[in-house]
Amino acid sequence: MIASLLLALINLSACKTVAEDPNAAMQSRAQAKAEAYEFSSRTSYGAYSIRPSDQLRVKVYDEQNITGDYQVDSSGYISIPLAGRIKASGLSPAQLERAIASKLTNGVLKKPDVAVQVTTYGPVYVHGEVKRAGEFPYRPGLTIMDAVALAGGYTYRADESAAFVTRAGSHIEMGYPLDRSVRIYPGDNIRVPERFF
Repeated sequence: MIASLLLALINLSACKTVAEDPNAAMQSRAQAKAEAYEFSSRTSYGAYSIRPSDQLRVKVYDEQNITGDYQVDSSGYISIPLAGRIKASGLSPAQLERAIASKLTNGVLKKPDVAVQVTTYGPVYVHGEVKRAGEFPYRPGLTIMDAVALAGGYTYRADESAAFVTRAGSHIEMGYPLDRSVRIYPGDNIRVPERFF
């Protein structure tokens, strides 16, 4: 009898009742929206989505006048001889290959064979309570913690539990806990806040 009472007491002590904080619920919904935006900024699972200021290598086989390096302008377009301005931002390299081939097929070339490669990604920006704030080169797979390391790490005043990210093309700053791996993309702005004692 005493053993079963102790077991029941232990089970009850493991449970706790938490009233839902309305601010936490709002922040949770905002977090879900940010994660949905992050997912939608990629064209498929893990595929890289081209962004403004990316440098692209476009190769059209047997067409030396078209083959070359092109930079995605701030409005998301590239200008290719014989094809004109093509929207690149938001597309994967494979999708851009098809878009370029389609434009070149319209009366210019019979069956263009196009390859697109991202040679240089746009930068990421890290500021706030880091040792060397500034612009840093992006590499695929970059996380918030990697970006903080690129910026020389935290200052002694930094709040090391969270960071705020403003995604490229967005004006919404979202807070992320640093105990999980959060992906960063070209053009993202990362702010490390000051710790309040």
